[in-house]
Amino acid sequence: MNVPKYAMLSAELERLILAGMPADSPLPSERDLMTTYGVSRVTVRQALTRLVDDGLIYRVHGAGTFVADAAKITKSLTLTSFSEDIRSRRMEPGSISATLHRVEADARIASILRVSPGSDVVHLERVRTADGAPMCLENIWIPGDIIPEDFSLDTQPSVYEYLERIGRAPETATQTIQATVLDSGQAALLDVPPQSPAMSVTRVAVDEAGREVEFAVSLYRADRYDYRLTVKRERPR
Repeated sequence: MNVPKYAMLSAELERLILAGMPADSPLPSERDLMTTYGVSRVTVRQALTRLVDDGLIYRVHGAGTFVADAAKITKSLTLTSFSEDIRSRRMEPGSISATLHRVEADARIASILRVSPGSDVVHLERVRTADGAPMCLENIWIPGDIIPEDFSLDTQPSVYEYLERIGRAPETATQTIQATVLDSGQAALLDVPPQSPAMSVTRVAVDEAGREVEFAVSLYRADRYDYRLTVKRERPR
């Protein structure tokens, strides 16, 4: 079977990165890669996009591509689950201290999920891990009619994978990111000192039909997570 040129190039660049290129060091320019490997610009861009998706490099508009910090999980504007983020960095996602129970939606949860107050919702609370290391405190609320009574985190640890399987996968989400610090209880769960910096991420996700399927409030360790956005300046006309 013929391997696409972009896949061969991305594999070669990945080998060079993992061989010891330091974090934030620049990769050769697209033109230099075209010349060195004798490939087209389209092939170079496809290869670089794969490496970005795998979390090995990041782009800075107008400056080029750079090696990502292996110690950090970089989130982009793409809607991904925790498990997908961690697997993209070749680590194993997991959970500890996980609880899942059904509760009645209070006024706030009901308003966000667009269900009636008192309706059945599933509340999932857990510490997410990467290769066993605590990374994130996660609280998720999902409309109760989406999650069956026999749903088990032992057999279905990824909520997004389950929603994908039943045809209710999140398609779009509104996220709010705020800087915060961890109190003593939160810090203990994440194995960091109290008052450590963290990112608080609030997300409301909707499926293809436009129905809210998830309200999530997550606390990420700031020493292990960052958000990287590409912005473009609009020139006045």
